Amino acid sequence: MKFQILIAALFATTATAFAPSSQQQQSAATLYASPIRTEVDSTGNNVAVKNILKEVESSGLLTKVAQSGLLSKAQDAGLSLTKLEPLLALAAENPEILVLVEAATPELLPLIPKIVSIAPGALPLLAQAVTIPPVVLSAVGLACFAGAAGAVVVIPDDTLLQIAGQTFAAGALGAAGAASLVGSAVLGKVLG
Repeated sequence: MKFQILIAALFATTATAFAPSSQQQQSAATLYASPIRTEVDSTGNNVAVKNILKEVESSGLLTKVAQSGLLSKAQDAGLSLTKLEPLLALAAENPEILVLVEAATPELLPLIPKIVSIAPGALPLLAQAVTIPPVVLSAVGLACFAGAAGAVVVIPDDTLLQIAGQTFAAGALGAAGAASLVGSAVLGKVLG
């Protein structure tokens, strides 16, 4: 099996994922009948979000953020809330971003409690990550892309296991490279 066939199949499935479907659009009655809309309390609050906020409060996450020194290190690195205002303006100018976030909320909502439980342990790492200059993040991103290309070139595509390894390495390194470059661009815009 050639790697090119696998890549072609990946592109074909990705392209069909964005093609318009033949299914009809959901009506307003169907949306109101969905489980997401019915999970509200008598005041109209989303029960799942309310439970997540209670968990954040009971875990003392904000106190742990304050104790970790994350905000002080971010401020020392030049990152402040006033510098984040251009990102909010960008989101306001592009309502598509908010639509995407709102559409992804039902899928992301179950992940938030896991993130809240992991967050206290990750705070020291985040405090150190804030001090990384955007140039270093860019270099790491380019190195990840080079590693992804190297994995495709170096790992032979003779067996299914090698193709899987090649695909995993290229995908993981490519995603890490993209995240590093996006992170460096955002930090560069905010800090710069």
